[in-house]
Amino acid sequence: MLDEDLARVRAHRNNIHRYRRLLRTKLSELERQFIERRLAQEQATLQCLSAESFPVAFTQPKGPVRPVGPEAER
Repeated sequence: MLDEDLARVRAHRNNIHRYRRLLRTKLSELERQFIERRLAQEQATLQCLSAESFPVAFTQPKGPVRPVGPEAER
């Protein structure tokens, strides 16, 4: 299952890169609108897929961070 999810993430990420490259070329207004719409769809799909496949989220602690290791002894 994880291999399939990673393959899907990679495919969507590759599509996003391809659409971004296309947007840097000379396009008609209709083509540009289509690619921008597809780019938004791919980004939304990638975000949902990533959240489903990798639900772990790391948050930063609030307040000052104390050093760990040799720096803490100084």
